Parts: sequence; structure tokens; C-alpha cells
Amino acid sequence: MANSAPGVCRIADMNPNPDDLLVLLAVSRSGKFTTAAQDLGLNHTTVSRRIAALEKALGGRTLARAAGGWELTELGAEAVAVAERIEAAVGTLDAEDRAPDPIAGVVRMTATDGFSAYIAAPAIARLRKQHAGLSVEIITVTRRALQQRSGLDLEVVVGEPQVHRAESVRLGQYMLGMYASREYLAANGSPRSVEELITHPLVYFVDSMLQVDDLDAPRRLVPTMRDGVTSTNVFVHVEATRAGAGIGFLPCFMADRHDDLVRLLPADFAELLPYWMVLRPDSMRRPAVAAVVRALQEETAARRDVLLGGV
Repeated sequence: MANSAPGVCRIADMNPNPDDLLVLLAVSRSGKFTTAAQDLGLNHTTVSRRIAALEKALGGRTLARAAGGWELTELGAEAVAVAERIEAAVGTLDAEDRAPDPIAGVVRMTATDGFSAYIAAPAIARLRKQHAGLSVEIITVTRRALQQRSGLDLEVVVGEPQVHRAESVRLGQYMLGMYASREYLAANGSPRSVEELITHPLVYFVDSMLQVDDLDAPRRLVPTMRDGVTSTNVFVHVEATRAGAGIGFLPCFMADRHDDLVRLLPADFAELLPYWMVLRPDSMRRPAVAAVVRALQEETAARRDVLLGGV
């Protein structure tokens, strides 16, 4: 999608309504008319009418339907580049005696449960102490990177993503291992080999709902191990393992926080997986998104030893 200076000039020459351009900017950030309407204090009908008026003025479509929302066309991307300049210019009117903080507005991201809680949450909390106008929406989900990420500024996924029209950045790695509670081991015995381990129930993801191939390690390493408690949420894995439901295959950085959990057979079960970040091509133009990206990178690097299970 083009965002060059010639494109900006061409949009400006068409003399679109600046308010309509700002409406398009809001839609581009959320991917939805309803969310943009809420952010702008308008109703859905008004947003739709503003977009239609803008497209009439520009002589073409600015948005195209995508899975889960709307994405910018090439013309729309050029219009958004102009809208961002308008937004920045309006921001300079914030106060005469101080420059406006460019790290503001809503950033929308998805990430896995554990990463969201122990990496993203503290990183963003510290960032917001310096930039009170920043708001970050974190949607927790464990899945492959989306091919169409309308309404999302960034995704954090497990495994190298295979995506088009997006930028992929490797964040770091984390370790998974087999764990059981001390109480469970006292009652059921501590397995001393892989052969003994397969007689115990597994606490892990629901196999039929697991979308990430890299997370299939237990079924690959111990295919005859029967399921005990399964869930789509890794916090359920941790708590079910602590409660004695079986042996859990858990991220070390989550399990090692609990003294009642014991890691089993680390020489046999030490699965190292990568975290990747996926960004829309236009996302990094926003200072707020760029700041969140840097904060996540710094936090991941600072917690490297914890993520690797103390290795």
C-alpha cells in the first residue's frame, strides 16, 4: 500500500473533508465501523455516511471487506497518511506551553495467555506511566498469525508465522517442560523415565482445538499418554496441575513461579519455542504502536533467563 509523498499530494488535491479523513483513520485502526463510532462519539450510520462521502470525494474505494472487519485499499492507505498529518497537526493545539505526547490513542494486540500476563502486562504498565494518553487492548488467544489482521495493530504468536503483507519480528524463545505437584507425586509416585511417565494423565491443550503446530510436543514425544484435563487456556493447565489433575506440559516461566510444582525429566522434555510478533505494514507509522513494540522487545529480552527456565 502506498504512502509516499506523491500519494499524499494527490489526496490533498482532491480536497476531501478533513473530518471524513479522521473518521477513516479511526476505522483503519479498529477495522470496524462500530468500534470507530464508539471511539469518535458517533453512531454507526454517521461513520458509514462519512466514509461514503469521502470515497465520493476521492473517486474510489478506501476500504475493502476482510475477515473480521475492514482493510485499507491502496487509495485508503494514501488517505490515512493525510489523516495522520491532520491528527498530528490538531495535536499541536493541545497546549501552548508543551508539545503533545505522540504516544497516545488505542493500540490493539493479540497474544498468548502467558505472554499477555507476564510479558505484555508489565511492559505496557510501565509504558503507560510515562504516556497516560496511551490505551492498549490485549486479546488473549493461542493461534496461528492471521492472514487478514483488520483491526489489530500487532499479534504475538508461537512459531514462525507464514504471512503476507505483514512484517514479522522474532521476539525471543521460551521453554516448556513436564511438571507435577508435590502432592500428586507423593500420592502417585514420581516417574523416573519416559516409559513410567506415559502411565500418568496429561494436562494440556485440547488436541482437536490446537491451532499451533509447534505446540504439539506432548502428542509427538509421548503419543500414548492419555489426556487428563485439557483446556484452551494455559492458566487452567497450571492450576489443574497444581491441583493434582495429572502431569502438565507447562511453560517454565509460568510453572517455576510455584514452589508446589516439580519439573520432571528435564533431559527428555525441554521444548524450546519462539515468540514472533506480526505487524500490519502501516502500524509502525504510529508512534504509539512503535512504543508498544519496543516495550515488548525490551521486556522479552530482560526476562530471557526466566523464559528459558533458568537455563
